[in-house]
Amino acid sequence: MQTVVIVVHLMIVLAMIGVVLLQKSEGGGLGMGGGGGGGFLSSRGTANVLTRTTAFLALGFFVTSLVLSILAGIDRKPRSIIQNSGSTPVQTPGAPPPLDLDALRGGGQPAAPPADGGAPQVPRSQ
Repeated sequence: MQTVVIVVHLMIVLAMIGVVLLQKSEGGGLGMGGGGGGGFLSSRGTANVLTRTTAFLALGFFVTSLVLSILAGIDRKPRSIIQNSGSTPVQTPGAPPPLDLDALRGGGQPAAPPADGGAPQVPRSQ
């Protein structure tokens, strides 16, 4: 379903680009204004058809954009931060260990002394 809407959306976009490029500029600065001879592609008739076509394509663009955003949000479910507060955090490999706030406040167990008695490590020269 989503693929079909995307294909229709892209076709509308390409058609709208083509129709906008066919329209005559306001000032006629491109020099492509229609010469003489009335008929199917008269200046007034072409502008009216192209304007209406652009409006319909723009409407189709907005509708397909809304449908795509609705389809994208169907599987999304709201989550609350409060509901997940009781769970333990997941530890990712290579990440620093989680911060133990109780140990920082002094309410936790005292840390074990280092095995070397806490002396600073200085490289010995030979």
